[in-house]
Amino acid sequence: MSGTFLGTPAFPTAARAALEDSQLRRNLAHATATIRTKRGGVVGEVDEWEQLRLAGEAIKNRVLRHLPRYLEQLERSLTAAGATVHWARDAAEANAIVVDIARRHETDEVVKVKSMATQEIELNDALEAAGIHAWETDLAELIVQLGDDLPSHILVPAIHRNRAEIREIFLREMSRAGRPAPADLTDEPKQLAAAARAHLREKFLRAKVAVSGANFAVAETGTLTVVESEGNGRMCLTLPEVLVSVVGIEKVLPTFADLDVMLQLLPRSSTGERMNPYTSTWTGVTPGDGPQEVHVVLLDNGRTDVLADPTGRQALRCIRCSACLNVCPVYERTGGHAYGSVYPGPIGAILMPQLRGVGSDPQTDSLPYASSLCGACFEVCPVRIDIPEVLVHLRSEVVEAHQQASRVPSVQDMAMKAASWTLSSSARTGAAEKAAGWGGRLAARIGRTAPGGRNVLGAIPGGPAGAWSDSRDVPVPAAESFRQWWERTDGGHRDDGGAGNANGNDGGNGDRR
Repeated sequence: MSGTFLGTPAFPTAARAALEDSQLRRNLAHATATIRTKRGGVVGEVDEWEQLRLAGEAIKNRVLRHLPRYLEQLERSLTAAGATVHWARDAAEANAIVVDIARRHETDEVVKVKSMATQEIELNDALEAAGIHAWETDLAELIVQLGDDLPSHILVPAIHRNRAEIREIFLREMSRAGRPAPADLTDEPKQLAAAARAHLREKFLRAKVAVSGANFAVAETGTLTVVESEGNGRMCLTLPEVLVSVVGIEKVLPTFADLDVMLQLLPRSSTGERMNPYTSTWTGVTPGDGPQEVHVVLLDNGRTDVLADPTGRQALRCIRCSACLNVCPVYERTGGHAYGSVYPGPIGAILMPQLRGVGSDPQTDSLPYASSLCGACFEVCPVRIDIPEVLVHLRSEVVEAHQQASRVPSVQDMAMKAASWTLSSSARTGAAEKAAGWGGRLAARIGRTAPGGRNVLGAIPGGPAGAWSDSRDVPVPAAESFRQWWERTDGGHRDDGGAGNANGNDGGNGDRR
């Protein structure tokens, strides 16, 4: 039971539909505001927070500069600790590796720790196609899976659901996947959590194979780390006989000491906590304790392409905290489904176009435009990813890709060329300003007065200008250009009364010092 993002429309279309769902907007506003408040409190306790951010940025930059070296070191450390390392160029290779391991152990089910990487490669679908059930054990992921839904947040995948909706999902779907929910289940959080715990316990106890991701992988020691809040991860990482961890190649850290910085940044930025309730670390195989067969799949799936872009590669610094989602005014109103990918919000808007490539899919090409460029995402990012910079960079790549693919110039292309031709000549610019002034005088007669006394036009019917004016007031062009005002007033030092005093002086006696 799982949904798919396949066929999701471009962001503007998907966002428009999301904005019509008032319950969704209420759920998102409440949840994101709560997380923002908690984060602000615990971050404010740390005097050296900005120094921690700089340290996190420096660590991740060092990794990206020397990624091949650290990955080779990680492989050596993992192998020495008894783990088996696999390299996967893409989703198909990674899925085939996991399916083969499950088949060799003759199991028809696996339990999973919440993992963005396995969602990215659609591992659950690949396992299902091979006759192997993948059971999500994170509470929010369980809600999404039982509801045949899609995740809408990095940290809280079911953020778009409220308690009443979750109760209905449990009552309707749990019996189809295993132990049913109690008939008298209410929407109290404790009861919902207890129902999920009882439902999952039988799966933990019988599972032979578990699949996880990793928040970090330490090259120095071969240690993998997962942080979580419920204990389900600890169950998956210790009870099954076989553990398979799918890890993006950018998750590597050089030394164990670097983990100290990340474990201060991540919980405060993600859940608004000083530390995660459960921080699990494991290093290969320990005889008689935990899984006795450990596999680590190091996943590329487009990451080396991202690394090759000097501007875009900073997206690989991401530690999946979701702080950027919780402050984004666009995400708060549309939710994660509108982004059409497992990575929603600002980070998804820069990561997915780079992983997938631009110029071939309208939905992917729309993501860099799913932003107001307010910069709030950069201010809260614990590793200082300049998301607005990358968004603008990707917008230019989208435009260039479309220009190369089509010989017919777009309306925007023609408008920009016309503007370039006009503005490259002082005479042409002056003529355009005069024409705009004449248009402004005419428009003033048919315009209206907006709040604040501004004279504006109504919606413009049809064409690109019509779409632009759907959500904006179109200002009436000024009757007098700046150049004309400058000449008439001698740079603002006098007023000849020709078109009204533009700078507020009461005559021609201005002080010219």
